[in-house]
Amino acid sequence: MKNILVLYYSQSGQLGDILSNLISPLEKDKNCSVTVQQICPEEPYQFPWNKKDFLQVFPESYLQIPKPNIPIPDEIKNKKYDLIILGYTVWYLSPSIPINSFLKGDDAKILLRDTPVITVNGSRNMWILTQEKVKRLLVDCKAKLVGNVAFVDRHWNHVSVITIVHWMMGGKKTKYLGVFPKPGVSDKDINEADKFGIIIKKHLFGENYEQLQKDLVNEGAVAIKPFLIRSDKSGNHIFSKWSAHIYKVGLKSPERRQKWLNFFQYYLQFAIWVFVPIVFIIFLLTYVPFYVRIKKDIKYYQSVRLR
Repeated sequence: MKNILVLYYSQSGQLGDILSNLISPLEKDKNCSVTVQQICPEEPYQFPWNKKDFLQVFPESYLQIPKPNIPIPDEIKNKKYDLIILGYTVWYLSPSIPINSFLKGDDAKILLRDTPVITVNGSRNMWILTQEKVKRLLVDCKAKLVGNVAFVDRHWNHVSVITIVHWMMGGKKTKYLGVFPKPGVSDKDINEADKFGIIIKKHLFGENYEQLQKDLVNEGAVAIKPFLIRSDKSGNHIFSKWSAHIYKVGLKSPERRQKWLNFFQYYLQFAIWVFVPIVFIIFLLTYVPFYVRIKKDIKYYQSVRLR
């Protein structure tokens, strides 16, 4: 009998749907015992977001400052698992506050130590450096990262910006104005998530997980657009400056914090609609000279290694 634990946090419910389909081959196997446990913050984050709350979580999200979660039940925490599947979403180019808080807490150090872990993320499209942050947190927990699957919005970057705002602020995963596509991960990708569960089950009962990530990648588990690597790096550089300043200001004055968050909101709009296209043009102009490096980066970010 193989014991599998699925841990995740999802505001909208999309990640829960993804994981439900992904683990279905495991749940149907009589030789598998699957436990699903949601990670719950002590102070819940409401969905849909309102603009003020959405901005307020920016500094702590990016800086990976933990906040209290409800403890994992002892009957789950004190059990040894053959595999843990960790589902997370991306907030401001970092793992969501509840997931970050879990990975920095005592429960994670107990559950994940010396245990194979597969990460599953559901995001708009910029998840690459967030996964690097998750890798480091897993190392701190002495976990063994053996696989990663990334579910993303496949639409053009600026289209997905418009549709995700419609969803996050309106609460409905519907076509915006009847013209734009549905936001988030496509229904097709969600419904077909079980194909990754089949691969995971094969390696779960095998001798080791050495070929797991290669098999997942061959099935399309980690599709990377090279431009988004550049965009992710640029975004992290910019967010590091804004988040540190806003957090420091907020320690002295909540009013000044809100003022700077409002400035950040305007800057974010400028960056998305002006700066990102410029970065894209630069990327196109330098694609050929940096082709070899780009290919190496893609191979690395599809892997479970940590530089």
